[in-house]
Order: sequence, then structure tokens, then C-alpha cells
Amino acid sequence: MKLSDLNKLFFFLIIFLNLNSTFAEEEVDIWKKDSVNTLEEEDNKQDQKIQSPLINKNKISTNSIIQEQTSPENNDTLLYGIWDPDTYNFELSMWANTDGKNIEKIISRLNKLNLSETAENILLNTLFSYSYAPENLNEKDFLDIKINWLIKNKKDDLIEQFLTKNRDFPNKNKIIQYLVDRNISNANIKIGCEKVNFIGKDIKDPYLEKFKIYCLIFNNKKSQAQLLHDILKEQKQSDKFFDNALDVLLGVSENKNKKIKDDNLLNFYLSSITFPDFKYEPNDKTKKSIWEYMNAADLISIDDINDKEKIKNIEIAANKGQVDKSQIFKIYKQIPFDLNTLINAKTVYQSLEKIESRALVYQKFLLSDNTKNKLDLLFLLKDLFKKDNLSNVYTEFLSDRLKEFELSEIPENYLSTVERNIVSNKSLNQKKIKFDDKTLHKSKIVRYFYEEDYPIKKTQKELDNIYKKIKRNRNYFYSAKDVAVLESLEIDGIKIPKEINHKILSESYNIPDSLNDLAEKGEKGYLALKIVEIIGEDEVNNLDPETIYFITNLLNKLNLKEFRNEILSTALPLRI
Repeated sequence: MKLSDLNKLFFFLIIFLNLNSTFAEEEVDIWKKDSVNTLEEEDNKQDQKIQSPLINKNKISTNSIIQEQTSPENNDTLLYGIWDPDTYNFELSMWANTDGKNIEKIISRLNKLNLSETAENILLNTLFSYSYAPENLNEKDFLDIKINWLIKNKKDDLIEQFLTKNRDFPNKNKIIQYLVDRNISNANIKIGCEKVNFIGKDIKDPYLEKFKIYCLIFNNKKSQAQLLHDILKEQKQSDKFFDNALDVLLGVSENKNKKIKDDNLLNFYLSSITFPDFKYEPNDKTKKSIWEYMNAADLISIDDINDKEKIKNIEIAANKGQVDKSQIFKIYKQIPFDLNTLINAKTVYQSLEKIESRALVYQKFLLSDNTKNKLDLLFLLKDLFKKDNLSNVYTEFLSDRLKEFELSEIPENYLSTVERNIVSNKSLNQKKIKFDDKTLHKSKIVRYFYEEDYPIKKTQKELDNIYKKIKRNRNYFYSAKDVAVLESLEIDGIKIPKEINHKILSESYNIPDSLNDLAEKGEKGYLALKIVEIIGEDEVNNLDPETIYFITNLLNKLNLKEFRNEILSTALPLRI
């Protein structure tokens, strides 16, 4: 090859390399541009996720996008709950403007109430929607409020849901021990051992492991029980009391434990089945779970009917729901009285000690064959229980006895008193609804609030037809309940007849300023709890119309329509 040819080749090679370099730079520039577009698209996707955050078990991955979070260290916050906040139109930041101390105070007050069905539903759906903890309350303390409420109210099914959706959380051992104890306290170990399989799928806890080992023995799988027990001892999670109790159950040795152990229910249960001639005297300091187990296992007995202190302890336990209330009346029947005392029971009871006076009146009731006398004695007994703060023992008993009377045999002056003291086991929402199209809030229009996906067009047509009937009555008065219905329908997009000026009508009803302030600040969660407190132990249908109006008005302001519908579907319909 000639030198000139070599020069030409070299020249073309340099040009080719320069062009290739230019193309490469252009490709990099193009990639950078595409990269920006891709990131913008990802940001848009993340912005869409803000509106409806996806909850995966107990962890919400925010990727620094969620508006409520502004600092990187808050990413991947672990949240604890059962329901997606969207379910009830809450947000993750539902407590953002609420002082956590206020939540602690209101929950403390609510814990003292026997909440009605509607109030409890709203509390559950609020407290157990996934959310960030409020100000001045860390995640652990907020979680403790939730766990303690579930345990106090024995919400076993919800606890199982909570464990399923929240794999790891602080103080998990407390909720596990509660579930194990619930299984033991029912004295039905077979069902308890079946249930424990669910509890123990992904949970490792010494208390639970001990109960599982016992269940293996109960199901005659002793070799497996021995193996797991050996592992537990190697892990130093067993103890001498449990080791000795297990040896007895496995038939290895006699019981070396010299003292009944009542520090927890599992140890107490093992004591009851391994100690020869087991005998235990509970007192006012005895744990609730132990009382419940002794009651279920029929271990509560009175050897000395004159032991008033023991009877008193059993009465207190029954009042707390730890002992079957029927036990009290069995004890009362055992207390001896002479014939003269029984004949003059209505006067003699006043000179006796409290327990004896209740027992005497109860026995007199059993012996009486006159309806009026029976009613007199039943309500006298009610006063005696109430005087000693033992009303919980008697409420259901009184209701059951009153149901035994024929309506026709009850004296007229007793009818209203009897009706007030009968406890209905039937939920209000299970009763049949009777519509009255001459009254707006009792008309077919209320179906819109309790029938799922009730058509808007059908509701509009029904409202127009019902209004035609109502306007014929020139004296028709639009009540607070009517105004609550009209406001709610309008907010949901239903046109209200022009002749009905419900905005002027609403001016007649005052909404407490403190609650209005919470609505204006957007404190959805706290306002929902305040509404729970307002409803309290009453069912919504027993609240006055003005209260029902301002509750629905506030819920409409915060777009909490699920709760609004719960309130209206309970308060409005006429049920028979």
C-alpha cells in the first residue's frame, strides 16, 4: 500500500471516530431527555397514589411523595390498623391537627361507657383506620390505645384481623397472651387448641409456645410436645414451674411444685390440672381471667355459706362480668331463713346485712304466687342491687323475669316500668321498617341511606312524589330530622324542590361552636370521636331531633358519608 493511500485511510478513520463520538454524545443527550420525561411520569403516578394510598399489611411505602410527609426520615413509616382510610373517607393525616393528649382523654372517657351499637361502630371504624399518630403522641402509645380497647371490649375477631394485617408491632405479647387466656378461660381447651394454630402461624412468643406444647399433650402428641419443650429449654424460655407441670402431664414424675401459681392464667390452669385436691380461694385482687376460668370450669363454690366476705367477692366479680351472674342467685338460695322471716320478708329485710337482705327478698320472690307481689319484690331487689353498685348483676335477670309475665296480667300502673326494664336482645337494625310517606324522614326516601348503591335517579323521583303528598298538608312542619335528610340529599347531588327553603329552616338549630371549630379545622378523626361521645350509651333513635340534625350536618361538612348514613339509617325509620 502506498503512503498516500495510508494517509487517506488515516484521515477517514479520524473523521469516522469524530462522527461516532458526536453520535454518542447525541445519544447520551437524548437519553437524558427521556430520563427526565420518565421521572416526570413516575412523579405523576406517585401524585395519583396520594389520593388513594395503597396499604400493604401494616406498611405504607411513601417514597418521599406523600404530602403529609416532608422529611426523608419519615419514609416507610409503620402504621397499625385494620381498614384502609379511604373506606370511611379518612386520610393518613386524619389526626394531623389534633393534640394526642385530647385523644387519650376522650378514649379514657369512652372506656367508662357501655357504647351503643352505632357509637361503637363509628369508634371502631375511626380508631382502626390506618393513619399517622397525632401530635404529642408517639406511634407506640397510639398503638397501645388501640390494643387496650380491643382487649377491654373482648373483640376477639377484630384482634385476629389485627394480628393478620399487622405482623410485627410493639407489645404484641400482650395481645397474644390475651387470646391464649381467652381460650383457656372458656374452659374449652379443645376449641382453644384449634384456635391457637391460627394465632401461632407467624408469631413466636414464649407464652404462646408453652400453650402450644400443652395442646400437643392434650391431643396425645406427647413425643412432639417433648421435642418442643426441649427446644424451649435450650432457648432458655422455659421455667421450673412449667417444666415440673409438663413432667406430670407426660407421666415422667409427680408434681414437685409446692405452690399454686396465679401470676398468669396458663400457670393457674396448669396448677388446676396437676395439683392433687386443687383448691383456690379467689379474692378482690384475683385477676379477671382467673375468675372467668374458675367460673367456666365450675371451680367456684361456697363451702361455708356464712363466709360473707367470699360471697361479696363473688358478687363484685359477677358485677364486673368475670363470673356468671346466675351463680349469685344460686348462692342466695342456699342462705337459710326461718319461716317467720320469709313470711315477713318485706319488713325484715331492712334489719339484715346487705347480702342477707338481697337473699331474703329473692327467696320471697321465688315463693310468691301473686303477680303484683312478684313485681313489687323484683323492683325492690333492683333497688337493693343498685344501692350496693351491683346493678350489672341484676339487669339481665330482671329483664328475663319480666318477660315471663303475660302482658294481660301486669297491672296497668306497672306497664311502663316493666317495658323500660326489659332488655331487647334484638338489634334495632333487625326490626322491620314501616314507611310513612306523609312524613319526609319516615318515608321511602330513607332507603337511600341504608340500601347500598341506591340509585340517585330513583331517589330523585321518590323525593318529588313524596313532596307532592306533603305539600297538600298546609300545616306540615319540617322537623330537624327532615332538614337533616334534605341537606344530606342535596350534598349528594339530589335536587330539592324550590319551595322547600331548608337553609332558612336550618337556622333554627344551633350547632355547638366547639364542634363547628373541629369541622372547620378538618379534624375528622377527633370530631368522629366527639360524636361517639355524644351518642354514648344511647342508640341514635333515642337522641333528640336537634342532636341528630347537628351530628349529620357536621358529618356532611367533613364528607364522612358512611357515618352519616349509619346515623340516619338508625335514627329515621319507624321500626316495629
